[in-house]
Amino acid sequence: MTNDRIVLTGLTVTGYHGVFDFERREGQPFVVDVALELDTRKAAETDEVTDTVHYGELAQKLAAVVQGEPVNLLEKLVARLADVCLDDSRVSAAEVTVHKPKAPIPLEFGDVAVTIRRSR
Repeated sequence: MTNDRIVLTGLTVTGYHGVFDFERREGQPFVVDVALELDTRKAAETDEVTDTVHYGELAQKLAAVVQGEPVNLLEKLVARLADVCLDDSRVSAAEVTVHKPKAPIPLEFGDVAVTIRRSR
């Protein structure tokens, strides 16, 4: 068991998710934050990127999901992103938050987000 974490925050990608037709047609920004739990000791020892999660490659995979097949709910999108994080067998748990800063709410608001934590 380890408490090591790799954190990627503020990944902003245009997606076409939502329950309204205009959201799927026009798209909007989604902001993704992930925190991965894994043992980083081998990477610290070898100083090799292949011994850890390459956060640049992870960002590309997460962006592809956000840009990909539309879903109605943030809950579904967040679950898909968590699955991507757990695709790497070195990751023991992932916490994923998706923010929808331009959600169609006819009131002033600061943020709408869904966060989940998934583990093996």
